[in-house]
Amino acid sequence: MDEGYPAVEIDRLVSTTGTVSLANHALCIGTTLAGQRVTLRMDGITALNLRWADVDLDTPEIRIKGSSAVVDGKRVEGTTKSGRSRVVSLDKASAAVLREHQARQAIERSTAGEEWKGADDYVFTTGWGEPIYPDTVTSLVSKLIQAYNAPKSGPKPENPLPHARLHDFRHIHATTLLLAGVPVHVVAARLGHADPAITLRVYAHVINEQMAMAADIFATAIEDAPA
Repeated sequence: MDEGYPAVEIDRLVSTTGTVSLANHALCIGTTLAGQRVTLRMDGITALNLRWADVDLDTPEIRIKGSSAVVDGKRVEGTTKSGRSRVVSLDKASAAVLREHQARQAIERSTAGEEWKGADDYVFTTGWGEPIYPDTVTSLVSKLIQAYNAPKSGPKPENPLPHARLHDFRHIHATTLLLAGVPVHVVAARLGHADPAITLRVYAHVINEQMAMAADIFATAIEDAPA
């Protein structure tokens, strides 16, 4: 992972979804959701296993029950890494993106008619309703970054986007929450870590930064305290 990939670059990355051939593809909706709000674990493993029955847009929240992968060229599904399901809360803006995507998918299903190949109510599908291969998702971010850094028309950006993988959004999500002061056990639950100790170990550098910030906050509070 590029640990230095900043969350502030997400907006620029998401802006490229309108410049590539996949602009109307469900993958871009998923990437927008993951990038703009850094809410779903859009690493091509758990999100592609998501069914609409596991999505509650009113609460709003989603239930992560399984994963998807490619084995011997075939798409297969299994449990999550921990073997347990988990509930992840969504913010209202992310829920709105999913609601728009659901409406668009319903139109695609109606237009396709008998040609619609979806039989398992997947949230993210091809335009014909088929489940998406994780490999397809994995390559998407590189295409988006390439589209931003080397546009087919117009000048190149003065500040090109750095390299990133789709899985890096998961790390940006965790880092952003930890630096914002969200308790480690809450972040661990969102990531699917069975033990917060795993989160502490993986993101030790962020925890250390928090400790330094805590010292500064304490010193400032003492200095500003009335005599």
